Parts: sequence; structure tokens; C-alpha cells
Amino acid sequence: MKKTLCLASNSPRRRELIRYLNRPFVTFSVDIDEKSNSNDPVEYVREIANEKADAVLEQRGMGDDEIVITADTCVAVGGEIMGKPGNRAEGFEMLKKLSGKTHTVSTGVVILNKLGGTVMRHCLCETTRVTFAELSDGEINEYLDTGEYADKAGAYAIQGAFSKHITGIEGDYNNVVGFPAAAVYELLKTIE
Repeated sequence: MKKTLCLASNSPRRRELIRYLNRPFVTFSVDIDEKSNSNDPVEYVREIANEKADAVLEQRGMGDDEIVITADTCVAVGGEIMGKPGNRAEGFEMLKKLSGKTHTVSTGVVILNKLGGTVMRHCLCETTRVTFAELSDGEINEYLDTGEYADKAGAYAIQGAFSKHITGIEGDYNNVVGFPAAAVYELLKTIE
């Protein structure tokens, strides 16, 4: 029998995408300070995902019949890493910087699997390139009025009202939503 997947995330998008793995899962959240000193998007998301995994082990623990999954996503453009906007003004600035450009969306995932009492840690990172159309201030404000930008890396949701401004995507679409289901599925096959 396959182990239960334990997704440590508050993200409704990740909770929806983990369903595609077609196996039992539970979700919960852990509290960490999502800060990193890294300027490299891949290192940044790996560090945060690892901190979340450490917090799961410290705050909740894990059973022998569980596989714990943590993840973090960031947007990067021109050497700047963008997390979630703290307010509308930050959301506006983020979308202004992304307007008319191609940026990367990176998601780091950590999978913890307990074998014989020992916790094995597996990490992966998926990066997707996304291109925005040139946005007017009016278009940015119209999108911000939807409220979708809140709690989204880079201040947008590719699967929502902003989709009309996406002119190109290279890589895993689900990764941009926040959970690279295909890469996670393939990694799970190798560790079980």
C-alpha cells in the first residue's frame, strides 16, 4: 500500500494540484519566516522548501506511513526575486517590472520519506519561463481590482483573470500555478 502524502501548504492551488497524483493525501501548514539571503531563484526556493521540511519535522513529525511534501515558489526577472506582494502598491510595482518581459518561475520541492526510522530527504526544482504582454497602468489596476494578486508570487495567477496577458510559456504550466505535479510524480516513483 502506498504511503499517504502529507502536503505542508496553505496554498489552495497546491492542494488542488496534488489531487492529480491520484493517491491519499492530507494537508496542513507550518509556520516559518519565509526569508532567504540567496539571490539565486533556485537556491532561494530550495532553501525555503527545506526550512518548511525542517519545521514539519520539529512541529509535527512524520509517521512511517507518510511522505511529507513541502514547496516554495518565486518569480525572478532581471536578477530580482519576487515573492508575494505585501500590499496593492507592491503588486503594482511587481507587475510593472514584469510587463513586456520574460521571467522565470521556480518551485523548489522537498520530499521526506521515512525508511527504517531514518528520514530520507529528496529535493527538486522546476523552472518555467513566462512572457507577459506589455501592460498599461490601467490594465494592471484592472487586474489588481480582482484581488487575485494577493498571496501570489510575482503578484499574478496564471490560471485566473491575468491569463489574457500571458503571451508565452516555456515549461511546466502547473509549476507556474505553484506545484510541478509531473516532476513530483516522477520523483515519487523513484523513491518508493
